[in-house]
Amino acid sequence: MQSLAGATARWWTKDMVVVVTGANKGIGFELTRQLAKKGLTTVLTSRDEERGKEAVEVLKREGLDVAHHPLDVQSEDSARKFADWIKYTYGGLDILVNNAGVAKRAVNVENVDLVMQTNYFGVKNVTQALLPLFRPSSAGSRVVIVASRLGLLRLLNNKYRQELADREHLTEEKLDDFVKAYRDDVVNGTWEKGGWAERNTTYNVTKVAVNGYVTVLDRALRERPEGAKIYVNSFCPGFTKTDMTEGKGSEDIEGAVQTGLLLALHSPGGPSGKFWASGQEVGWD
Repeated sequence: MQSLAGATARWWTKDMVVVVTGANKGIGFELTRQLAKKGLTTVLTSRDEERGKEAVEVLKREGLDVAHHPLDVQSEDSARKFADWIKYTYGGLDILVNNAGVAKRAVNVENVDLVMQTNYFGVKNVTQALLPLFRPSSAGSRVVIVASRLGLLRLLNNKYRQELADREHLTEEKLDDFVKAYRDDVVNGTWEKGGWAERNTTYNVTKVAVNGYVTVLDRALRERPEGAKIYVNSFCPGFTKTDMTEGKGSEDIEGAVQTGLLLALHSPGGPSGKFWASGQEVGWD
């Protein structure tokens, strides 16, 4: 297993652009702050435009240069419009942090659709819209996805635990089928007997899918030539004191974002296709 220790010898410049989704508060806001402090051109996105602008004003009062643009990750159209704005304004980007996420404890179709469209399909919407805009770089570009240890396969107790563990044959279609099967069980009222994770069920399922998507995306990008590499990784910030956890948690927010910061700024040459926590590579199972 790899470690990210000592992996951030400076290679970036002020001209490099980093986008952080769902960044008006919590993990995304702190990641935006830390990336801006590192001297990158940083774009904070939020579904709520006013809250996003307020967050940017807070950072500007700290002397940080941060831009804002509205982005509803659930909407493919919103993702396309945002990509057009990035291209027009900056000509492209260098780092994408897919942070936007929600958690709903009650298991019902409305909550399932909201969490899935944000945590899983939202990641795909934004990533696919922005992929053509990653700029060539000898250091490589980076996609970082906020995931969770709640997305480990060991929390499943059905056929998907074994099926998704076969990473070499994992496909986006299999992941889509996985989340659809869970939704179907919710619609049919059979999810409790379906072998899905027992705690924070919908959130778990979406994070399993997100971790799988890292593998699929990494495989699709790994043959890119030197100078056009895109490294893809996910990480767990831990049980952090944010609005999502209702202020509960064992991690302070500044410490919780450090692995994500390391993945965004790691030295050229990798890693890629991995899941991380506390600066260490974590197995998928």
